[in-house]
Amino acid sequence: MHMLKREKKEEEDGGGNPFSNLEKSTVLQEARTFNETPINPRKCSLILTKILYLINQGEHLGSTEATEAFFAMTKLFQSKDTTLRRMVYLGIKEMAKIAQDVIIVTSSLMKDMTGKEDQFRGPAIRALCTITDNTMLQSIERYMKQAIVDKVHAVSSAALTSSLHLSKGSHEVVKRWVNEAQEAVSSDNIMVQYHALGLLYHIRKSDKLAVTKLVSKFSKHSLKSPYAYCLLIRIASKLLEEEGGGSSNPLFDFIEGCLRHKSEMVIYEAAHALVNMKNAKAKDMNAAVSVLQLFCGSPKPTLRFAAVRTLNKVAMKHPSAVTACNLDLENLITDANRSIATLAITTLLKTGSESSVDRLMKQISSFMSEISDEFKIVVVEAIRSLCMKFPRKHSVMMTFLSTMLREEGGFDYKRAIVDSIITIIEENPEAKEAGLAHLCEFIEDCEFTVLATRILHLLGREGPRTLSPSKYIRYIYNRVILENAAVRAAAVTALAKFGAHCEELLYSCTVLLERCLLDTDDEVRDRATFYLSVLQQQQKALNSAYILNGLQVSVRGLERALHQYTLEPSETPFDLKSVPLALSHWWNKRPVWFHSDSADIIATKSADKVAATRQDVYAEQLAAIPEFASIGALFKSSHLPVELTESETEYMVQCVKHTFTNYVVFQFDCTNTLNDQVLERVTVQLDPAEGFEVVKYIPCATLPYNKPGTTYTLVRLPEEATLVTGSFSCTLKFIVKDCDPNTGEPDDEGYEDEYVLEDLEVTVADHVQKVVKPNFGASWEEVGPENELEETYALSTMNSLEEAVKNIIQFMGMQPCERSDKVTEGKSSHTLFLAGVFRGGHDCLVRAKLALTDAGVTMQLTVRSTDPNVSEVLASAV
Repeated sequence: MHMLKREKKEEEDGGGNPFSNLEKSTVLQEARTFNETPINPRKCSLILTKILYLINQGEHLGSTEATEAFFAMTKLFQSKDTTLRRMVYLGIKEMAKIAQDVIIVTSSLMKDMTGKEDQFRGPAIRALCTITDNTMLQSIERYMKQAIVDKVHAVSSAALTSSLHLSKGSHEVVKRWVNEAQEAVSSDNIMVQYHALGLLYHIRKSDKLAVTKLVSKFSKHSLKSPYAYCLLIRIASKLLEEEGGGSSNPLFDFIEGCLRHKSEMVIYEAAHALVNMKNAKAKDMNAAVSVLQLFCGSPKPTLRFAAVRTLNKVAMKHPSAVTACNLDLENLITDANRSIATLAITTLLKTGSESSVDRLMKQISSFMSEISDEFKIVVVEAIRSLCMKFPRKHSVMMTFLSTMLREEGGFDYKRAIVDSIITIIEENPEAKEAGLAHLCEFIEDCEFTVLATRILHLLGREGPRTLSPSKYIRYIYNRVILENAAVRAAAVTALAKFGAHCEELLYSCTVLLERCLLDTDDEVRDRATFYLSVLQQQQKALNSAYILNGLQVSVRGLERALHQYTLEPSETPFDLKSVPLALSHWWNKRPVWFHSDSADIIATKSADKVAATRQDVYAEQLAAIPEFASIGALFKSSHLPVELTESETEYMVQCVKHTFTNYVVFQFDCTNTLNDQVLERVTVQLDPAEGFEVVKYIPCATLPYNKPGTTYTLVRLPEEATLVTGSFSCTLKFIVKDCDPNTGEPDDEGYEDEYVLEDLEVTVADHVQKVVKPNFGASWEEVGPENELEETYALSTMNSLEEAVKNIIQFMGMQPCERSDKVTEGKSSHTLFLAGVFRGGHDCLVRAKLALTDAGVTMQLTVRSTDPNVSEVLASAV
């Protein structure tokens, strides 16, 4: 026993691998031993092992080297040693991919395949099928059919699995073996039955009716193999998803019946299938959840782990269905297997009640130090979800998260905690003070630059609006003294925001920024100089534009616009309004905190190659079309295409609207779903609304079957500034040519035809780009009351504040600020803040005061803009 322990220890230390220092050239030289007479089986087996080890470790063998070793290896067929022969089979399978003329061993393999030595027959079949191509397959077809129904189970399984691999390239030949496969399904051996059912399914999987019959047949005849049952359950659940059937479907009854099978494997597979079905209802899952609940008390760790992992996934969509298992899950918190304990606690966090939060937190803390960072992140995300569910318990969970922050851990783990705390702060205003205090303590010892800069940005945004903002200054200035250049730069920006927002702190912040003028890093000095210059002006508009809200332009777009400006020198100053705005939509991969302060992008040095946004891609595509060269810079592209046809019509058309300063480009993406037609000179003709003028159609030259094509329509916007909306009648026009469905070649000259599409709307939202304004109050004062308009509306069709907020945001096309899109539950009034930029570069802000009445929702809408026409458009938009 001591010797075994010592050898195991040597393996763990890396000294137990005898092949760790192998060299390819030496091993290939040793392969010459294969030619010696008599053959030394033990020595040759070791050399083959070395060759296989090198190949599996990724060592490259050239074709010549591999062929020489392969031909030497064929001499080993002279030996009858069982171990050596099986190593030869493995060698053939690996070498077949790289050596030439491997087909030379076919006769030897066929001899072994049909011989009397059962130990050789199965591996020989596998090796033979590896080297067999389509032309040779028919010559061994008779032997393969015989092998599939062989009485020796190892041979039959080998033939079935090899047939499965062969079917990928020779499906038509393997399809002829279906009778033998059906016979093999009735075998007494569980693996043969499983492999045979798998082969039958793969032969018939393209025929839905045949698959349905297959499931129906074998669900009524009891299979002996639990593996075959598991496969049958998976096939049945796939059919159920495709058919969209519910609990009334016979397939559902079959899966549910498997919950009473004698094999635990089959029971779990059935339960897993039931709880993971699309559109599954809670009542359909009750039986499956009950089975998983029983497994939670199993003495087998694998069953407990499988059950709790599945319940964890169910709890994400149907937490109420798992509530009945809470007692069993609580018993698993103390499980010796920490993976099971972690999954149990995270499931409880998703399903637990508000009264159980304190107890759960205590139980989690007892084992957090014993699990890996990966599982700790799962726990953190579960705590975040629980805090969203029970906001009144934020103090308990925030304290727990702050304790985790102080413990050892990697970047991903610490980032998950910081993300959770920030989310809790944003979702729950009552948690702001405590959350910021915990984050301030964390950055005192934070070793991750990205997290430190993110927290400093958050402090600069939220700190000035707390009850006592001065207490955060110390933490921020400590970063200027103690941290690296990137963090110091972010700290300088945060200090400037405190000075810009809080008049009582202006002098203190100015003094601290003056000290930063002597910093060793030029980025820090430049920021301090810039911010001091702005703060000393003591103008709210300047503070808002250059400190509190910052630039809203796309970094990639700014770079491209500046480059273009340098290529074409002009006496006209560079205009920032010509630069595309930074998008804040769902498709932008960077979070809001990253791009809402353009200065922080420079500080972290992480924007050397800024990823192209969806609008940047559209801008480049449109700029490449000569007809659009003179219409200016792209202002906005609609983020979701408008469907102009039903999903199952012969022609499918969807539209993306691209807004410029004086024009709109309609991009029509068309698909022809008829395989016997080719469309040519495809355009979408528009009947323009009042004031709009169609300037040009750019046709799609050809539209073959199932290959998308694009046609454009250029429309000039009305000269009347307040006329921005309209409805367009659309007709798809084209020349249709009949063609051969197989080749796609047209048969005739064709004829003109048309297809009426749905009407297309241009709305107010198409003229407004969303922008993030972290400090809405400062922006409101910056724009000023000069062009302010106020209107009152009765939104009688809306029955709740949440519905009103959602519809106003969608209709205006503007960005909600300061989390004002979140309506506090139970309140009868709410204020919504919206920010955006109107076409032409005009800033616009909206403040909507909403009140819930018996007749619906009443709204007092106040609009401010840098242009009076924009204020009029937005005020009258509703």
